[in-house]
Amino acid sequence: MSMLNASTPFHPAAFLLVGIPGLEATQFWIAFPFCIMYVIAMVGNVIVSFIIKTEPSLHEPMYLFLAMLAITDLVLSTSTVPKMLGIFWLGSREIGFHACLAQMFFIHTFSSVESGVLMAMALDRYIAIRYPPRHSSILSIPMTKKIGSLVLTRGVLLISPFCILASRLPFCRHRLISHSYCEHMAVVKLVCGDARANVVYGLFVAFMVAGFDVLMISVSYAMILRTVMRLPSTEARLKAVSTCTS
Repeated sequence: MSMLNASTPFHPAAFLLVGIPGLEATQFWIAFPFCIMYVIAMVGNVIVSFIIKTEPSLHEPMYLFLAMLAITDLVLSTSTVPKMLGIFWLGSREIGFHACLAQMFFIHTFSSVESGVLMAMALDRYIAIRYPPRHSSILSIPMTKKIGSLVLTRGVLLISPFCILASRLPFCRHRLISHSYCEHMAVVKLVCGDARANVVYGLFVAFMVAGFDVLMISVSYAMILRTVMRLPSTEARLKAVSTCTS
């Protein structure tokens, strides 16, 4: 009877997060560097965002993309680190089912956004080096905002099905997640049913986001390098390369 009950599918009220598997005894001390890095990330990204917002001379595509990247890092850090510190310091391992899905949504959505912003930054630098006189007209401020909106929309549309599909799956009595946060495949492993749709869709999203973005970033910088090498003078090459430093 106990074996039957253990395998009966149900909708859990909450999951339990392990933290860092194998390092449970030292997690209290591991939390300190995580906390320090989180504070530095919060302060640094807030300062960057504030300076870019308040300084009119920085209202250019490159700096607006940097601001998007800073905001994305703020969301990603806040989605994971506070709960992680709660596990390490307070033993607060439980996370509600819907809170787990929400955390999964923010982690994967803004990971996609971060990848998209990096791709947009590579494209911006290519246009700045390849077509310097036309850069401001090709990649205007309104166009930059549209690209940012498209990157965010892409993330939301691609990741939302993760949560919808996961919320409809039957889960087993085992509700232990061997991570410090909820991520898609860790949650799917607890399913007592056919989760092939989730696995296939997860691979599709990984290809669409990581695969496509990495390919486009690589192509952009290859074209940047090719353009720089064709410049007539060393000074012009150094100036072109310096635009990619950020």
